[in-house]
Amino acid sequence: MKIAVISPSPAHLQEIARIVGGSSHTVLTFEGGKTRVREVAERDHPDMMLVDGICRDSQELAQIEWATAHQPTMAVVLMCSSHTPEFLLGAMRAGVREVLPSPASADAILGAVDRVSAKIKQSPSRRGRVLGFMNCKGGAGATFLSVNLGWHLAQAGKVLLLDLNLQFGDAVSLVHDGKPPTTIADVARDISRLDIELLNASCLKISEGFSLLPAPDDLALASEVRPDHIQAILELAGTHYDFVLLDLPRHLDPLSITALDRADRVFCVLQSALPDLRNANRLVKAFHALGYPDEKLEVIVNRFEKSGEIGIEQVQRAVPGLRVHTISNAWRDVSNSINQGDPLAKSQRGPVVRQLAEMARALTPKSDDPQRGLLGRLFRRA
Repeated sequence: MKIAVISPSPAHLQEIARIVGGSSHTVLTFEGGKTRVREVAERDHPDMMLVDGICRDSQELAQIEWATAHQPTMAVVLMCSSHTPEFLLGAMRAGVREVLPSPASADAILGAVDRVSAKIKQSPSRRGRVLGFMNCKGGAGATFLSVNLGWHLAQAGKVLLLDLNLQFGDAVSLVHDGKPPTTIADVARDISRLDIELLNASCLKISEGFSLLPAPDDLALASEVRPDHIQAILELAGTHYDFVLLDLPRHLDPLSITALDRADRVFCVLQSALPDLRNANRLVKAFHALGYPDEKLEVIVNRFEKSGEIGIEQVQRAVPGLRVHTISNAWRDVSNSINQGDPLAKSQRGPVVRQLAEMARALTPKSDDPQRGLLGRLFRRA
């Protein structure tokens, strides 16, 4: 368990580190007060945070409330020299797990650590898989694939699609024919209140298990969304959804890199044309420079034709070492699906639907009895 200790007192930091350091836990110490809480929560993602020195002013708890909202699996324990009943009530509302005296005895500190550790073991934290989709060349089809793969994945679990192409994102148009009531810019503007209820209320419900958080339709609003907003949304979504899909813009900037860092797998989408292969090679090199291993990267060749001039061998030479998927060319069916604003599987049962269903099956953990589970029903239908 990773434990972060924050205190304005160097002596307290040294003593707490000595007490907790004798166990098998990792201890990080930070000298300071309430202003360090958000920084440590965002950067280090501890399982437990021991905060010394926040004792009386309820306004100081705003930092704690932000941290518990954005890191819902993190336990916060305060250490107070004195406090009032009103402060204790405010601490409870802010998500504080316990309040210990300051300075606290070794037994009190280790007891709190043991209780948090036991709770984590009894209730393992849920972490949904994050899948990113990025075009190697404009119009390759990353948005169509992320939306339609999301629809298939939602037959067996909860799926959230984030349209992170903030300036020109149009994922919503593939599944909805109206203007969405809220977008990711609205969530960013209200980030201090972010919790799962706000996130769910801000999403467009595509189906029972499939939600979409659209990009803003006003270019001016796109600039208001910052990397820390994306980090907070992803941290929260990962604890409540089985899959979080990212429809990414075709460029690398601090915001998209924040999302890519969080992704478990990144799909580079291209078509079988020479400019796509060149861009795919450049993009993969950029990902390697960011430290992403080959195991994190995969390639999807969209609108693939076996009789085309560029085959799988040429694609594999352009992206050596990466797994390559192919999606057949069904241009007319796909175009009709996009124009109707419905997932392709609602109207078609052709090769594209079967291939997307197969990808969903490969990405979804197998159930003990696939014929009885949701996944089994999905593949009997598809």
